[in-house]
Amino acid sequence: MATHSTKVLIIGSGAAGLTAAIYAARANLKPILVAGLQPGGQLTMTTDVENFPGFPEGIQGPELMEQMQAQAERVGTEFLYDIITEADLSQRPFRCVGDSGDIYEGETVIISTGATARWLGIPSEEDYRGFGVSACATCDAFFFRGKDVCIIGGGNTAVEEAIFLTNHANSVTLIHRRDSLRAERVMQDHLFANAKISVIWDSVVEEVLGSTDPKAVTGLRLKNLKTGKTQDISTDGVFVAIGHTPNTSLFKGVLDTDGEGYLVTKPGSTTTNIPGVFAAGDVQDRVFRQAITAAGTGCMAAIEADRFLVEHGSNG
Repeated sequence: MATHSTKVLIIGSGAAGLTAAIYAARANLKPILVAGLQPGGQLTMTTDVENFPGFPEGIQGPELMEQMQAQAERVGTEFLYDIITEADLSQRPFRCVGDSGDIYEGETVIISTGATARWLGIPSEEDYRGFGVSACATCDAFFFRGKDVCIIGGGNTAVEEAIFLTNHANSVTLIHRRDSLRAERVMQDHLFANAKISVIWDSVVEEVLGSTDPKAVTGLRLKNLKTGKTQDISTDGVFVAIGHTPNTSLFKGVLDTDGEGYLVTKPGSTTTNIPGVFAAGDVQDRVFRQAITAAGTGCMAAIEADRFLVEHGSNG
């Protein structure tokens, strides 16, 4: 077991954590980044990324994360591959314990542990993830221009994304396990008024159907929960919109969270309710959940951590 001490301890290695690392290292704060359970974050599970500025031909998600990490390391970030299992934020320096048994001490902490998309949990969904199955309409709608797509869910996110998809897709079919939506009424009104959108009620996805060469989604097998009957429908893409789970269990009861478990930060800031602890990226963003917005808040967190250290005489 070893003890690692730093002025800026970054937990999580997605776009937010890596950007925070770049800015903190360039400020000569010698940050330590603990990579976590999924080094590189959600983008390592994404294929084509065409909406990140600076890549006119697009870039593969894993490659983008590799380049961000290489940049962070080049400017002085120390990367450690461990998973934080305990966090004591009661006093500075803050003290975290890794799965390895190592101890990590930080004068400041930037939490960028992200959020995990909720999936249906069926094998065929995993088989076609990235080949027609997605959990982010705003990321991937572009690839379905003029095609027929389905979206799974019944809350605000599902309805918002269904409406958004009509800007690209030929038709959108929303599939919901109940006979009414949970989304706000005004959003439902917009949904039902859109001629491109149809709804299949009381149904769940039993299987994602697809081809192998090329690997692509071709349809869905649905089961009606009231009648028990199954039906196959054709579709070119499936968007799962049943919510995200922020990775905040480590900080439960210590840091303020909202009703869905996202870390609460001061408006226009990444500061949490504990001075010196900052939150960036999807762990505190329940609205946008984009790589570019995560990177932006990672930048903010590093700058705010630097200012905090200056104010507390710890940046020398």
